[in-house]
Amino acid sequence: MEDLFDPVVIGIVGSPHGVGGTVRVRATGSGSHLREGVEPVVDGIRRRILRSRETPKGFLVDFEGFAGRPDANSLKGKDLVLDRSDLDEPEEDEVYVGDLVGLKAVDERGVSLGVVAETFETSAHEVLVVRRKDGPNDEEFYVPFTLEHVPEMDLGASRVVVRLPEG
Repeated sequence: MEDLFDPVVIGIVGSPHGVGGTVRVRATGSGSHLREGVEPVVDGIRRRILRSRETPKGFLVDFEGFAGRPDANSLKGKDLVLDRSDLDEPEEDEVYVGDLVGLKAVDERGVSLGVVAETFETSAHEVLVVRRKDGPNDEEFYVPFTLEHVPEMDLGASRVVVRLPEG
């Protein structure tokens, strides 16, 4: 099994595509790491990407050594993981969404709303799940990860500024 020092999920394997071993992959970001020659760890084994192409429903990926549908089906639901040191540096004003987990979420006045507990993807965009522990009750907010709702991110200060959606 391949150990990674600082693992980052770059995609999740979906169903097989066709009979030749191709799999559908939902990227957890832009998908820029789902390209030929990259070797993510999948199900504990480093696997080389032979071919990747973007489609309206995600990516179609061929891995070295996968020759048929049964091989492809064995990866369904598995994460594609790279070590952070293998990732491209994000552009200015870009972050890996997973890096927001654990950051303090504040409103525009600096009032604490809670902590980014997790993220998930919808067909429109990523969503931040902000949780506040207030005595015996936990409150949870879902914040679209858009410039309108997350106008400021400061990883150095471990915080994000969020505007809660109406309602």
